[in-house]
Amino acid sequence: GGQGRGRQEGRTRTRGKSEADAKKDAPPAPDVWTAAEIEAAKARCDKILAHIDAVTVPEPWGTQLQQARDAVGDPMAAAIPPHVTLLPPTLIEGEAVDLFLDHLRKVTAESEPFDMVLSGTGTFRPVSPVVFVQVSRGIGDCEALESAVRSGPVERHLEFPYHPHVTIAHHLDDATLDRAFDELASFECRFPVDAFSLYVHDSDAGWQPTHEYGLG
Repeated sequence: GGQGRGRQEGRTRTRGKSEADAKKDAPPAPDVWTAAEIEAAKARCDKILAHIDAVTVPEPWGTQLQQARDAVGDPMAAAIPPHVTLLPPTLIEGEAVDLFLDHLRKVTAESEPFDMVLSGTGTFRPVSPVVFVQVSRGIGDCEALESAVRSGPVERHLEFPYHPHVTIAHHLDDATLDRAFDELASFECRFPVDAFSLYVHDSDAGWQPTHEYGLG
């Protein structure tokens, strides 16, 4: 593995040197770091942020979709409320965190509220084992927001072209995905979108909303 190669390279670099020279050239051990260096390292680690910008489906439909996802046995049902993703989970660290939050404030200040309609189901199979509720109105508004969010200080490569949707089943067997597809085929709701949320991942509680950004 990479660690084994690193140790081998370390031995090669010190070959021909005296033991004293090798010790002098070696990186400092943690117990000889200064207190300031340790605090700086801790602060940097604390600024790493996993997030997802999303339009959260309001009540009563949010609970309805979450219960439907739970009913088909998707373990992610309890991890995050039903939502339309604007930016997938992304790691941000250091000064980029504050820059990104400022960027989100500018994006929302320049964006207008819009109406969203969710209607029927769709799937990304066979490319990806996902069943979702379709966005039938508000697609262009979501695309504009997604593009604006990703145009800021944080780069995020997308594995697939952006397609706004609300996931209701993911990484389950085909029979279960078929069931989710059929059971919500007649689902429909309409609601105004006047904000989106920033979710931060907590190792115990899952994805939690920490900021809400009003549009306009």
